[in-house]
Amino acid sequence: MIILGIDPGYERLGIAVLEKNKGKEEVLHSECFKTSAKLKFEERLFLIGQKIEEVIKKYKPDVLAIETLFSNTNQKTVMHVSEARGVVIYEAIKKDLKIFEASPPQIKMATTGYGKADKNQVIKMVKMLVKIDNDKKSDDELDAIAIALTAFAHIKF
Repeated sequence: MIILGIDPGYERLGIAVLEKNKGKEEVLHSECFKTSAKLKFEERLFLIGQKIEEVIKKYKPDVLAIETLFSNTNQKTVMHVSEARGVVIYEAIKKDLKIFEASPPQIKMATTGYGKADKNQVIKMVKMLVKIDNDKKSDDELDAIAIALTAFAHIKF
């Protein structure tokens, strides 16, 4: 099974593609996809849609694992991130992917065993759970990997 993990955002979108082989999750691809603040917001959404479509076409995942939104004091940011999430989910549904959504506490619990873990604890565990090039991974990529790992922990095979 191949899972596309997404840490949603419109400036930075964490993308990870993981596959389970012989009981171990393997990172096939990860990146932090960035859009320029100089672009109109709708152009940024379009670029996100194109990028997700490209990743789905190349890796042919079975599942989209995406983080649910948490409330934030900046409502404009929350709205924009929710719109970016919508574009990602739309592209996944177009390609018949199953959708798995996880909250931040669920992701923390699945990766660290503690639902109130801090970001550094999650990152440390992700690096222990999967083989990755530690020097080249952004927080957004690592979050996307954590989301995909959470899906593997919850989905029955």
